[in-house]
Amino acid sequence: MPTSRDPTRYEQQRLEAIKAAAAEFAEHGFHGASTAGIARRMGIKQGSLYYYFKSKDEALFEVCMLGIRDYVRRMEVIAASDQPFESRLLATVTSHLSSYREKNEALKVYNTERLYLSEEERTDLKRQGSRYRQLLEGIFEEAAEMGLLRPSVDCHFAALSVIGLCNAWGELIVRDPELNVFDLVQQCTDLLQHGLCAGRQPTQHRG
Repeated sequence: MPTSRDPTRYEQQRLEAIKAAAAEFAEHGFHGASTAGIARRMGIKQGSLYYYFKSKDEALFEVCMLGIRDYVRRMEVIAASDQPFESRLLATVTSHLSSYREKNEALKVYNTERLYLSEEERTDLKRQGSRYRQLLEGIFEEAAEMGLLRPSVDCHFAALSVIGLCNAWGELIVRDPELNVFDLVQQCTDLLQHGLCAGRQPTQHRG
């Protein structure tokens, strides 16, 4: 077992424990999963799992946090890029939708099982999700300052709309392995960039 003298090794092993828990939750759901199942995936005794998690609930939180942090890190890279707005929007949609097809068990658990966490834990996760939205909103704000968006575009609303669109298609990607993610990325990005109506000016809403 890891000791206090090899923290790096312990963190590596704890990450493996989180990944094993992610696989267990992804396959069986929170209620069907067990600490015995997590330990079995790691090839250790159930009692030894205590070194990494005190409970199944703690394991679920760590799995969800792993999933959303990776998600946010991708967005941080995109937001920091000096690529043009169109390229960053395409990268955002690509990253978001492709994550549903990847073997990203932690993100899958985050999307489907986080409701079983405590309110305090869900609040911690929500902060991470808000970070993702803020980064995307910042991309829209930069584009607006450069005159690339219509003056009527609300950047907060736009960011939430992109996330909602991708989440909705993401659920369908998970259910239907035949869906072509590349085609979906292209269609979603085209819709976001060019809208639906040909040659029509948007209606101005009065406050």
